[in-house]
Amino acid sequence: MRVSGESGSRAVALRGSEVADDYCCRMSARLRVVLDQLAHVVDADQAAASVELASGLVRTAPSGCVVEAIVPAASEPSIEGLVEVRRLPLARRELAASWQLGLTQGVGGGLIHSSTLMAPLVRHDRLHDHDQTTVTTWDLLAWDAPESLSKSAVAWQRAMLKRAVKHADAVVVPSHAMAARLGETTKLGDRIRVIAGAAPSGFVVPLDAAARRAALSLPSGYIVLTGSERSLEAGFRAAVAAGAEAVVLDVAEGAEPRLAEIAVAAGLPESRAHMRGALSRDDRAAVFAGASALVATSDLFAWPWRVVEAMTLGVPVIAVESGMHRDVIADGGAIVDPAEIPDAVVDALGSGARRLSVLAADRSRAFSWLGAAERVWGLHADL
Repeated sequence: MRVSGESGSRAVALRGSEVADDYCCRMSARLRVVLDQLAHVVDADQAAASVELASGLVRTAPSGCVVEAIVPAASEPSIEGLVEVRRLPLARRELAASWQLGLTQGVGGGLIHSSTLMAPLVRHDRLHDHDQTTVTTWDLLAWDAPESLSKSAVAWQRAMLKRAVKHADAVVVPSHAMAARLGETTKLGDRIRVIAGAAPSGFVVPLDAAARRAALSLPSGYIVLTGSERSLEAGFRAAVAAGAEAVVLDVAEGAEPRLAEIAVAAGLPESRAHMRGALSRDDRAAVFAGASALVATSDLFAWPWRVVEAMTLGVPVIAVESGMHRDVIADGGAIVDPAEIPDAVVDALGSGARRLSVLAADRSRAFSWLGAAERVWGLHADL
């Protein structure tokens, strides 16, 4: 495992930028980024991350380096500064199936970076043709929690990681804990690189936050919960202990009745457990603005998008003990065993509120898409 960037380390980012500057001074570099979810969104967080990173790559491009986009048919990137858009003849669904089989005609070579596993992963010559292909995986759910995904999604992700092990010059993951896990289960060796994600650029409380919360039928005060069916019980018990209502984010369609049952079994009346599915960026910011705390109950290897967003807005964070949370939250929140979550939430809603809010806001400054982009440039220069 090699580290292309440390969360919160500006010095590492600068070193990566200096390497990239030197690389582009020696040769003109065109970095080709895959933007596969512009028209057909499969994962909203990853789709937004791809656009954020591509915009950051344009803004941080060293002298002599430019950025091109590779997109499926009927896709139109709105990112300023792209020097070219290579629009492929297949739509996203067909392109995913084609690349899974290694059929990449019309893509071409060069330096290719994908913010997901969606990439033209085929045999290439990095030494003589200077071709590079790097991909990203934000989670290992297809391996550690396949029940949380559709069967087709599990099969596709596993197949694409196999192709990445065989053909990728580097696989980017967002945390050291995930890097260690991936290193244990694959033969990627030192091709694993760590580059963290970030909250959406300009993630702030909207002026109409109160109206948005009212439109979502939210109570006047609550804690926010994130996690899976098997982990959320601890969050519901915490809401009971704190005398608070609970708002669960990112609830899969059709899972509401089962989660309501879990809440009731934990002692939280169904009327005090509010299930909400995928929300827009501004709606999420409005929800966090009305929250007393975020309780992250999952210990899976997955980038905690909502944790980073909550910290960005200074919301106190309580998270279950895990390597991912240790990497991302560090000292920016309370990381505890599942049994300790209720007591931690009671503290966060009382005497610990101000301290946890400040710590969260401070920690959030470690993450930015511009910093991630600098590290991606440094990664390709290093290769």
